[in-house]
This record gives sequence, structure tokens and C-alpha cells, in this order.
Amino acid sequence: MAHEAVVEGVGVGVGEEGSGAPVVILEAREEFVPIFVSSDQAQSIQLALAGEPFERPLTHDLLVDMVAEFGAAIDRVRIDDLADGTYYGKIDAEQYDEGDATPAVFDARPSDAIAIALRVDCPIVLGDGVIDEAGRPPEAFEDPDGFDA
Repeated sequence: MAHEAVVEGVGVGVGEEGSGAPVVILEAREEFVPIFVSSDQAQSIQLALAGEPFERPLTHDLLVDMVAEFGAAIDRVRIDDLADGTYYGKIDAEQYDEGDATPAVFDARPSDAIAIALRVDCPIVLGDGVIDEAGRPPEAFEDPDGFDA
């Protein structure tokens, strides 16, 4: 089963798993799922969350513009597998030709999929297996000094 996720924010990992590394926190099924990303990906996601355009189109902006120009649309993104600490994602899209839709699925890094989903306002979906393996209760992200995720 799949669950729609919400991007809770972008932060910096602490602790053993990724101290100092950028992390995107997704919330689904009342659990938080941390996904470590590169600093470039974190910046792109943060700009999309804030609705702030970059002075020049970033790669994700360019891709979204190209998809639209070619008569297609991105329907949703999925993060549906986690193996050996690596998340796997897909982008579900459709191309329209004279009223007929042709579906397409593209493999994607979850960070790219999230950045694109935020730009086109489509659902981000997490699979049960991903949440079962990586999901944490919200209190696991509370800072003892009073700062919360």
C-alpha cells in the first residue's frame, strides 16, 4: 500500500546516521522518514518549499518546463523501495497526444523526485515497506534543547 507524504522540511542530520549531512524529512502514516540528500538537492528542495525562484532555472525547473512543453504532465512521484540504505524513486507521468494519454514511468533519485513534485504540486507517495523500514516517530526528531523537527 502507498501513503501520500508531506515534506516537513529540510535540515541537517545529527547523530550516528548522518551528522552534518542535509536531510529531507517526509511525514506519512504519522511517522517521519529522513532521506539524506546532497547540499545542492537540499537547496533546490528548500527553494521549492519557500516558493522562491532562483535567478536562473535550476535543473528541476528546466525539466518541469520541458515536460510541459512536450505536452506531458507529472502525475505523482513515488519512493517505493529501500535497499542497503539507498532509497529508490519513480516519477509517474503522462504524455498527451490528440486527447490520448500515454503513461510513462521514470526511475529517479528520491531527492530529484521530491524537488520536481514540489514544483508541479503533485503527490509524493511512500510505500509501506519504506515507512516500515525507515519511519521514525515524530518524537525521535525532537531536540532535547527544545528545538523540534
